[in-house]
Amino acid sequence: MAIAETPDDIYHRAQAAADAAQHAADVAHAYAMQLGEMAGGAVHAASGGAVDPFVLRLAIFAMAVFVGYYVVWSVTPALHTPLMSVTNAISSVIVVGALLLIDVPIIPGHEAGAWAARLFGFIALILATVNIFGGFLVTERMLSMYKKKG
Repeated sequence: MAIAETPDDIYHRAQAAADAAQHAADVAHAYAMQLGEMAGGAVHAASGGAVDPFVLRLAIFAMAVFVGYYVVWSVTPALHTPLMSVTNAISSVIVVGALLLIDVPIIPGHEAGAWAARLFGFIALILATVNIFGGFLVTERMLSMYKKKG
């Protein structure tokens, strides 16, 4: 016969799981930051200090914008609705990231950076929300074209 867990035991197990998940997220975040710094530092060192890591990140962002533009505009109309669904899913991930940025802790001595992160997080949240809403409107309109009339 199994012994039933009390609500207090369940709470403590859930709290332990939440603590473990938070620790894993912190480790993953630190690893991603370290990788980004290493990549920027590697390009900076390989170019003899001629390429600033910020310029490298800006160039990658600009290339992503152009590639995204050409990929989206070359999609056939039959694939537009599935593409909008994927775009909505990506925007939902952006919303989660923006919510995390809005809750950046303010560390003494680094107040300006924390407030900038919060501001950009808020802007990202608004833009991603508008993108999701617009995506659902466009998807609904596209699907209504396939419904029988009358």
